[in-house]
Amino acid sequence: MGSARKNSSADRRARIEEMRRAEQARERRNRLITIGISTVIVVGLVGFGSYLFINEQDKQEKADAKAKAAADAPIKGLQEFDAKKLGRNHVTKQVSYPQTPPVGGDHNQVWMNCNGDVYDKAIPDMNAVHSLEHGAVWVTYNKQAKDADIKALQEKVKATPYTLMSPVDGQEGALMLTAWGKQVTVDSAKDPRVDSFFAKFVQGKQTPEPGAACTNGLAL
Repeated sequence: MGSARKNSSADRRARIEEMRRAEQARERRNRLITIGISTVIVVGLVGFGSYLFINEQDKQEKADAKAKAAADAPIKGLQEFDAKKLGRNHVTKQVSYPQTPPVGGDHNQVWMNCNGDVYDKAIPDMNAVHSLEHGAVWVTYNKQAKDADIKALQEKVKATPYTLMSPVDGQEGALMLTAWGKQVTVDSAKDPRVDSFFAKFVQGKQTPEPGAACTNGLAL
């Protein structure tokens, strides 16, 4: 009888030990599965992150290459004026400029705000010229300009610091771009010379005062 109880107790301990080993084996399997899934997720996230980074890097490189190509491209019909002959004095009396819109010269001591500012009405030439001195590109149009071109150029200006836009009824071309000592008439907002002009002359080498403010000036 005692022998039978001993055997029964030993069998029970053996079964318990076997169940413990089986449970430990399941726990090890679960840990391995969890580690494996986590590894796959991490690798996937790293891979996706790397893809996004590389994709953004490619986009930036393409954008930089496009901007460089635009800056290097010659601008057909570009008029260039001798910067040494353009006055840079701050004056209060009215200045009569030889070009419409003007490309430089003596000007008011206050610049027009040119941080992508779009003006629906004519702005004072003397203040706009000061903006050109700070490296801004001035986009202008007259009544012959198409609404679609005006709208497209407005959006481009709004997205570009150191630019401004306004109507100039007295100009010859329907759409014109002006920087300090530089000017061109373009055919439409899609004219490739628009991108080239922006790339070359927004804070370009022609700028007498690079980095000067385009905010906290005159706003209409």
